[in-house]
Amino acid sequence: MKAFIENRFGLLTLVVVALAAMYGIAYVTRPAPLPPPPTGPTKVAVESVTTVCPGDKGRRVDVYLPGSLSSETMEKDAPYVTKGPGGLEAGYVTRATSGSARGLAGVRCTEPAPATWLLGPGPADADVRLHLINADKAPAMVDVQVFAAEGLVSGDAGIGLEIAPGKHREIDLKTLAPSADVMAVSVTTSFGRVAVAARTVLESGGVDWLPAAGAPATRVVVPGIPKGGGLRRLLVAAPGETDATVQIKAVSEDAEYAMKGRETLDVPAGTVTALDITTGVAGSSAALVLTSPVPIVAGAVSIGTGSKPDVAYTAGTPSLALGSAVARNTTGARLLLTALGGPGKVRVQVVPDKGAAGEPYEVAVPAGRTRDVRLKAKGDFAVVVTPVSGEVYGARLLEERRRDGVMLTTQPLAPARTWTLLPPLQDTPRVVLP
Repeated sequence: MKAFIENRFGLLTLVVVALAAMYGIAYVTRPAPLPPPPTGPTKVAVESVTTVCPGDKGRRVDVYLPGSLSSETMEKDAPYVTKGPGGLEAGYVTRATSGSARGLAGVRCTEPAPATWLLGPGPADADVRLHLINADKAPAMVDVQVFAAEGLVSGDAGIGLEIAPGKHREIDLKTLAPSADVMAVSVTTSFGRVAVAARTVLESGGVDWLPAAGAPATRVVVPGIPKGGGLRRLLVAAPGETDATVQIKAVSEDAEYAMKGRETLDVPAGTVTALDITTGVAGSSAALVLTSPVPIVAGAVSIGTGSKPDVAYTAGTPSLALGSAVARNTTGARLLLTALGGPGKVRVQVVPDKGAAGEPYEVAVPAGRTRDVRLKAKGDFAVVVTPVSGEVYGARLLEERRRDGVMLTTQPLAPARTWTLLPPLQDTPRVVLP
């Protein structure tokens, strides 16, 4: 053995054997490979859609399916429910030239959602009716909370509201928050599926439906503030437990800028704060970009001019990355498109209720600007907006100028129901561990 070890070739053999044994043990006892980092959301096609509109007997509802537009008249005041393949959109517009509800009011038929946020005037300044609709065959339960300038004001009266299968509830928000002059309404579904809508009639005149706002986020874009005279007001809610200091930028037809004297807005936790931005946007079509260290929800109010002014609402909404469509439009409709972070481009197509769909055409939006685009169509039609490039946000505006005041309604361009984003999935035993 001594001779073997003293032999240089024998020593080399022992070293090789030892190294092989060491690497063999290391290979057997090595830790499991780390899983690949999760990827971003996956874009998948929507196969079926259910949308719900508040009932209004005799009202015409326009229904858009990719490439076609049809209409149906409501036979009763019960909620209107329509189902179809991906890409389905539906909605209606009311028009009244006199009375307390004078004005244009447009509503997008919404799909049931686990949570919905609405911002607008409170019951102290308006008649606000909240519609909760259960279109399924199973019972549902929701919690309704109303936040005002002084905080959560609805108490327990809106908690645990039951809605029977196929039924709906209409709630006068004065019963939950009679003193609120501005409000953010949170509707959260405990179980079941509920669609939400809210109609407001201002005491000073003007009527419209509140569009659903995007979920609380640290960056919110509020598009669709129309040009012209009248009041423009921003509403911001901080629904968490931390105060929000919100940075505000306006993006008009001419520039992107911080509004003088309105560069920031402090919003106490659990409250809603209003900010007059009338002089800040200076009568231009515009969007607002809000950034905050804590999640916020935002919307805007536009009140027209005249002896009988009308009102319109818009709210924070995602970009047009998934496209958008509005089923109900009329002659003179316009798109308010805003590009952020660079120039943007979208493809626009008009689909009339009679005849073939129009040829799509592209609209370019300069970086940090808002474009006011008149839609060249007559009668009733749907409009489809498809992204081409850039980060673009938008809204649809209907406007009618009358001697006693401008009538108007806006609708933020919500993501089309053609595609959806699924969060990344990761294979892990943690899902079955206690």
